[in-house]
Amino acid sequence: MILTGNVWKYGDDVNTDVIFPGKYTYTVTDPAEQAKHALEDLDPTFARNVQRGDMIVGGKNWGNGSSREQAVGALKHAGITAIIAKSIARIYFRNSVNNGLLPIVCPDAVDAIENGETITLDLDAHQIYARAGVFDFPPLSPSLVHIIQAGGLIPMLRKKFGAENLPMPEVKSGD
Repeated sequence: MILTGNVWKYGDDVNTDVIFPGKYTYTVTDPAEQAKHALEDLDPTFARNVQRGDMIVGGKNWGNGSSREQAVGALKHAGITAIIAKSIARIYFRNSVNNGLLPIVCPDAVDAIENGETITLDLDAHQIYARAGVFDFPPLSPSLVHIIQAGGLIPMLRKKFGAENLPMPEVKSGD
């Protein structure tokens, strides 16, 4: 699996409230509408200019804060395919996998990659190709890669159990 995209680079401690503002948690439920609010307080240009296939490069503790899945969904629906960071908060990491957004921890790459450059991820070789060089990251488990390739945990399970044509469960505010 090879992914190529342009980089949006941010610093340390970008929390879920910055990724998807909490004020929209219970009022904006449509994924396309959520994408319009992604990172709006940190980078007002992001939602307007992000392209399908782009990637985020972040510092330490990416996605800390609440366990809101909207902070993952807003980025995924905006077109982001991967988050590469020095470290990723545990719950955000799991939410990313469950929602089909690839999380990679590679501190050396984060230090070298520049905002706006085009990078390539090779999941089989466990490498990131950037202008500054090639960076190795720890191998991802086969089950994690399988979930990402399926588009997330629910799509993977639906396919596995032959339920592709069943409607997705509806999530209501307060559930």
